[in-house]
Amino acid sequence: MQTRKLGNTDIDVTLICLGTMTWGEQNTEQDAFEQLDYAIAEGINFIDAAEMYPVPPRQETQGRTEEILGNWLARRGRRDDLVIASKVAGPGNGLGYLRQGPRLTREHIRQACEDSLRRLRTDYIDLYQVHWPDRNTNFFGKLGYVHREDEDATPIEETLAALDELVREGKVRHIGLSNETPWGLAEYLRLSREKGWPRVASIQNPYNLLNRSFEVGLAEFAHREQVGLLAYSPLAFGMLTGKYLGGKWPEKGRLTLYERFSRYSSERALDATRAYVELARQHGLSPAQMALAYVNSRGFVTSNIIGATTMEQLKENVGSAQVTLSPQVLEAIESIHQEFTYPCP
Repeated sequence: MQTRKLGNTDIDVTLICLGTMTWGEQNTEQDAFEQLDYAIAEGINFIDAAEMYPVPPRQETQGRTEEILGNWLARRGRRDDLVIASKVAGPGNGLGYLRQGPRLTREHIRQACEDSLRRLRTDYIDLYQVHWPDRNTNFFGKLGYVHREDEDATPIEETLAALDELVREGKVRHIGLSNETPWGLAEYLRLSREKGWPRVASIQNPYNLLNRSFEVGLAEFAHREQVGLLAYSPLAFGMLTGKYLGGKWPEKGRLTLYERFSRYSSERALDATRAYVELARQHGLSPAQMALAYVNSRGFVTSNIIGATTMEQLKENVGSAQVTLSPQVLEAIESIHQEFTYPCP
């Protein structure tokens, strides 16, 4: 399995990262253990979790994903062989059960980290990420920034200072961002330079054939500042596999089960998906593997976060690391992109 450097750290992470957000909801602990055993056997060393997982977030299941991963680590004894990432939640609707409403203040970050360490059954987290900003800005598909002078936002300086404390205490090795904007990333980098605080090593944002918005303002940061992308939703919630085309709604598909995941199911998204799926089949490729291989091929990507609810899906997704797209396929992808430019935010 190919590896890439995590930012300017001394850590090498695998091109494929195992995502975990279905564990405890769509997947049982037994399923998760099987996924982990297979992924590790295939050479994957990077596992990504979050305090709010599994999704959809619910008070009854919050933290269960980290608990499952912690149980596996305790039984297998492979902690030092792996790079474990997790995230602290920002403010959001429906999360009032999490610390009476999560914020990115010093108090909240410290409590979140301690709770994650306990659930993961470890004394350090390799990459601790801010899951989304604590301010009014564009993320989770929102476009058209609208400034609010009266917003109740935690200053990035306070958030980064809290993360600095965790790094100095040895509870966190490196820090990262998620669902962040170019301005936000620039502010974190500025403060780290001026204050001597930890430098952001990565940014975890959505990136797939239906949503290449990362390329506009953040890809340059990834290259010039060594803050590579950890690409999430590389299959656009499974849409790019083609399984939802033709009016099909697989019984256990995420888009079938959960109405909240509507980001990639518009008519334009379906039209774009149809074009990509047809291209893959014309070249004898699995649509899923073509979509993942495209993400894998981008120079600004550090790791591609794949998830699966079945072992069949997992094996296909992991196998994308062995797929190299031809110049003809890459050229055709760009032609489709010109016709369907950013069909999904």
